Amino acid sequence: MSDSHGPDDGLLLARHGETDDNLEPIRAQGFRDTPLNDTGRRQAAELAARAAELGIASLWSSDLARARETAEIVGGQLGLRPRLDPRLREADRGEWEGRLFLEIERDDPGHYAAWRRAGEGFRFPGGESLREQSDRVAEALSSIRSSGELPALVVCHGGSIRATLCRSHQRGLDAFHEFVVPNVAVVRV
Repeated sequence: MSDSHGPDDGLLLARHGETDDNLEPIRAQGFRDTPLNDTGRRQAAELAARAAELGIASLWSSDLARARETAEIVGGQLGLRPRLDPRLREADRGEWEGRLFLEIERDDPGHYAAWRRAGEGFRFPGGESLREQSDRVAEALSSIRSSGELPALVVCHGGSIRATLCRSHQRGLDAFHEFVVPNVAVVRV
């Protein structure tokens, strides 16, 4: 996906490498500070090799361990130190953090169904809304763009990337689950 910015002034969003919580059955991570697993570290090295060909001028990252570690591996290849910004975090998933999605679906089917519909009004029980996440990530990306150090690689989270993509989608946050963002996927915005 791209916007009206050219290749030299864009933002590239990359999802962090794999964690044990990303394995089936998937566990809600949110603000949990989960580290990469060995596969995630290999994926981060592959991302670094791809990023080395993109002329990246600056490197930014969520401050959560899985994104930070991915960015540090990429930064080692690029000779860039990642700048951490907590606004790039995954959604605060409140009471769901650390729980398997299978358990959530079984124990709280109404909220789980609302999550699968996503949208403007969805809020994680005890956590933040998708709109709040979308707004804080957009604010961070605006700051990065304003830094003038472009192109920039921004290592963050699947939900942060999907919330960003929804901002330009005609259905807005209702389209949240239409986007598939695998580990270390790169999306230009």
